[in-house]
Amino acid sequence: MSHSHSHSHPVSPADPVLVEVTRGDMVESRHRGAAAIVDSDGRVISAWGDIEAPVYSRSALKPIQAIPLIESGAAEHYGLGDAEIALSCASHGGEPRHAETVAAWLKKIGLSVADLECGVQTPSYGLAAEALLLRGEKPTALNNNCSGKHTGFLTVAVHKGEKTRGYIKLEHPVQQRILGVLEQLTDMDLGPAPKGIDGCGIPVIGVPLGRLALAFARMARPATLPKPRIAAIARIRKAMAAEPFMVAGSGRFCTRVMQALGERAVVKTGAEGVYIAILRDKGLGIALKIDDGGTRAAEVALAALLQRCGVFDPALESALAVLIFNRAGLQVGQVRAAAALRQ
Repeated sequence: MSHSHSHSHPVSPADPVLVEVTRGDMVESRHRGAAAIVDSDGRVISAWGDIEAPVYSRSALKPIQAIPLIESGAAEHYGLGDAEIALSCASHGGEPRHAETVAAWLKKIGLSVADLECGVQTPSYGLAAEALLLRGEKPTALNNNCSGKHTGFLTVAVHKGEKTRGYIKLEHPVQQRILGVLEQLTDMDLGPAPKGIDGCGIPVIGVPLGRLALAFARMARPATLPKPRIAAIARIRKAMAAEPFMVAGSGRFCTRVMQALGERAVVKTGAEGVYIAILRDKGLGIALKIDDGGTRAAEVALAALLQRCGVFDPALESALAVLIFNRAGLQVGQVRAAAALRQ
């Protein structure tokens, strides 16, 4: 892989259409995007579109952001189980089990919901949001889809004796450790990389899609990494596969994939059409980005890439072509992988 990380890329030819939306006899809408399948040595096995342009990985980065939670000894010190570790990698729906587990975990480290700096969010899972309303309760930061990750950050800060306030700032030791892990896994100096702020307030760093795929390939096959990092990665993969509900929630694509495939495909969504997969048995990492930010397209594209890599299950068949129904319940079309991904 080339080591260029300028963020003034020449305008590349348009990314290919990865997903199309049909209605009756016609393709009605198209989603363009880029995707990379990379092995742990950095070989690009397959690529679509511009995989050198930097993308913000958003919440797809959470399995990497959880590495210091294990590596620092904080997870072991506080007796965290698979549920908490999976939550530290989660974009959860704010369902009761998510919020209650985060609340109990905060108590374990001597903190409370007031220490979370992720902001308040109404549960993204509709039934959980309705139930709150019916009880006359207001949502809190516990319902924020990133509350588990933030509790993981706080756990590291408390364990290390670092100040907990401002743990979301790039200069805080908690974020600096994560930056170091990301630099190692992507083989890049991320000092000059584009930077922004995520929906939950933490830093986001622009990394070329191919390098993201490399980072997750190294999580699939971490043999060349230092021993404590290998152990931390194995622990994270195991927890996400063991507690797929905690990673996302009822009916969610991430949860469904890991319920079907377990550790064979640890997957994670990110906002704005990003998806990653860690294919342990194949030693591969997948990263994709839909140009228009559409999640519906990202899920279908990832399903197609999993099938292409020979990691699939009949239980996921409906993910390859998501049916579209009209208001009267009649099937009128589908969201499906375009020819580029099917060849």
